[in-house]
Amino acid sequence: MDTAQVLHEAQPDGPATGVNSPLKAGVFDVKPLAPSKRKQEEEESPPSSNNKKAKRRDKNQGQNKARRFGSSRDEVGLCSTRAKRNEFSPDECPFGDKCKFEHDLRRYLREHKRPDLDTFNSQFVGSHSTEVEHEDGRKELVLIEDSTREPIKTNEALAEEVEAGVVNALNYADRIRLTKKNFPTPKSDAYLQSIIHSAQDPAEQGRGRKEEEKATLRNSSSPEPNGGEKAQSMDKADGRAGYTESILRPSEKRRLYFGAETPVLAPLTTQGNLPFRRLCTSLGATFTYSEMAMSMPLLQGQKSEWALIKADESEVKPPTFTIKSTSNVVFDYDQASDLRFGAQIAANKPWLACKATEALTTLLPQGLRCVDLNVGCPIDLVYREGAGSALMDSPHKLDKILRGMNAVSGSTPITVKIRTGTKDKQPTAQKLVDRLILGTAHNHGDPCGVAAITLHGRSRQQRYTRSADWDYISSTAELVKNLNAKADALADTIHEPDERDQANPHKGSSSSSNNNKKVFFLGNGDVYSHVHYNDHITHSGVDAVMIARGALIKPWVFEEISTGQYLDKSSSERLRYIEQFCRNGLEAWGSDEIGVGQTRRFLLEWLSFACRYVPIGLLEVLPPEIQDRPPRYRGRDELETLMASDNYKDWIKLSEMFLGPAHKDFRFEPKHKSNAYDAQVEG
Repeated sequence: MDTAQVLHEAQPDGPATGVNSPLKAGVFDVKPLAPSKRKQEEEESPPSSNNKKAKRRDKNQGQNKARRFGSSRDEVGLCSTRAKRNEFSPDECPFGDKCKFEHDLRRYLREHKRPDLDTFNSQFVGSHSTEVEHEDGRKELVLIEDSTREPIKTNEALAEEVEAGVVNALNYADRIRLTKKNFPTPKSDAYLQSIIHSAQDPAEQGRGRKEEEKATLRNSSSPEPNGGEKAQSMDKADGRAGYTESILRPSEKRRLYFGAETPVLAPLTTQGNLPFRRLCTSLGATFTYSEMAMSMPLLQGQKSEWALIKADESEVKPPTFTIKSTSNVVFDYDQASDLRFGAQIAANKPWLACKATEALTTLLPQGLRCVDLNVGCPIDLVYREGAGSALMDSPHKLDKILRGMNAVSGSTPITVKIRTGTKDKQPTAQKLVDRLILGTAHNHGDPCGVAAITLHGRSRQQRYTRSADWDYISSTAELVKNLNAKADALADTIHEPDERDQANPHKGSSSSSNNNKKVFFLGNGDVYSHVHYNDHITHSGVDAVMIARGALIKPWVFEEISTGQYLDKSSSERLRYIEQFCRNGLEAWGSDEIGVGQTRRFLLEWLSFACRYVPIGLLEVLPPEIQDRPPRYRGRDELETLMASDNYKDWIKLSEMFLGPAHKDFRFEPKHKSNAYDAQVEG
C-alpha cells in the first residue's frame, strides 16, 4: 500500500528523499526516531519461533474492545426538581429526605460543582442565573429565561421533550409503554400471522423453516383469535386478503431521490452522532442517517438506543439541491416534502425488524425519510447474533425481514445497505440484488419493495482493510440498471413482478421506460475527495455515493464536492470545526458536567480519525487516498502539527481548548491500540 506523499526537509542522517520516498526535501524537518531498546534486544537475540511469537505479542496493534471512559459527574448531583427552578421555588422532591441528590442550590454551586468554563459565554450557570434581592432582604438565585424560546416545561413526565432544536425525541409516556411491553404493533402481528399461514402451504414452506415461522408467532404481541387451533385452521386465502389490503404497498409509499448532486453521509457507529451529522450538514451533506440502532433495545424503550434516532431540526427540513438530470427523478417525487434524515436499524429476526420499524414509523411519523436495514455490519457481536452482514448468508430470512418492514412502515420507504459478501473472493451481493429487485427466488415475480440499495465494496472478512472494490460496485450498478429494465420485459409473463410491490414507480408519464420502477443504487467505500466522487458517479454507474470515513477525516469533503476543487483548510479553519462540534455537543447533551464529558468523549472519537488528515498543501501526489498512512511530519504551524498527532493525549489537549480541563475521573481509551501511548491503557 502506498503511503501519502508528504513534503519534508531532509536531515543529514534522516530518511532519504526523492520519487521513491514519501518525503520531499525543502519544507519541514522531522527528527528520525531512534530504534527502541526493545527492538535492539530483539535484533541481538537469536531467531526462534518463540521470539517471533513474542514479537507479535509486543506489537501494539488491534482494538481495545473493553474500553472504559471513567465518569464525568459532580461529586453530588443537583436534584432534578431544583435544576430548572428558582432557589425559593416551593416544589418539593417526591423522595423527601431519602433523595441522594443535593437540594440546596447554593451549597451545590459552592461545594459540588466545578467552576463554569470560560470558553463559551452563554452555555453555563453563570450566564443563566442572577441574584435578586427581595423586600425582606433575602437574596434569591433566579433563572434567566430566553424570551425568544418557548417556556421550559417543568412536568417531569415531559422531561425528555425539552431539548431545543431536537426532533425524534421519544416522549416519556411512549417509552414507558415500550418498557412495559404495552405498545401495540397490529401491523407486525398481522404480518407475522401471514407468515404462519404461508408456512402451512408445503410449496411455500421453504427448507425446514417451519419452526422459525412458529417462533415469529410466539413473539407476536396480539393473542391468536379464538384460540390457537382455530387460528391455525383459518382459510389461507382469506387471511392473505385481509392482510394485504390493510397496508400501504411499496408503490404507494413516499418517493425517494438520489443523484450526483446529493452526497450522502453514511451511518457511522459511535461517530455518526447528532453533533457530527449537524456539522456535516452545514458543510454540504444532503442526506444523513442515524447510527445503527439495535431493534431489541428499541422495543424495550431503552433511552440510550432511542437517543441514536434523535435528529437536529436541520435534518428534517427539505433538502436544498438543484436536480441536474431528470433521468433519476421518479414519478410524483416531491422535493418540498422530502427529508434529510433516515434511521438505520439492525435485526436478526423478522419479528424484531417488523416491530422496531412499526414503532419508529408510528412514534416518529414526521421525522424519518426512510428506514434502512443494516446488512453489512462486520462487528463480531452483531454477526454472531445473526444480524448485520450475517443476513447475507441467510437470504430467505432477509427476504422476510424486508417484506415485513415494508408491510408495517406506512408511507416510509425501506432501504437496505449490504456488503459484497461475508468472505473474501466469494461475493454474493449480485445474487442478492437480483432477489431483492425482482424476487427471483420465488416462482412468480415477488420483489421485496426496497426503494434503494447501498453496496459497500468490501466483504465482512475484509472489514475496513485494503481498498474498496469499485469494479464490483460498477458491475453491480450495471446489473441493477438491467434489472430495473428487465422488470418491464417480464410483463405479461408468469415471472412479472407485482407493480404494487415495486418502490418508486413511474406511472402516468410518457417518459422513457428507464425510469419505470426505479430502485436506486448507491456505492460506498474510500471516497476521500471530489475527484473520487465524480469518478465513481461518471464511470461506476451508481446513482449516488455514500461517504463514511472520508467525512470523518475531513468533513469538508462535501464542500469539495459542491465546489469541485480541493480545499486546503488551515489549522485555524479546522479548529473552528472542532469548536462547532463542541457547541453542537453542548446543545445536544447539555452543558452540565455529564454533558461536557459526553461532548469531550465523542470529540475524541472523531479526532481519532481527523488526525489522519494530511493538508493538501503538503502533498506531492493528488488525489490523496484514504488508506495512505504518512510518516510523522511537522505541520505548517504548531497547531497543525498538534492536530496531526496520533497520541490520544494530544487530542485531549485540543478538547481542553474549548471544554476546559477534563474531569479528574475522566478517562479515554482510543479504539485502536496503536493510538494508546499510555502503558496503563495499553495493558
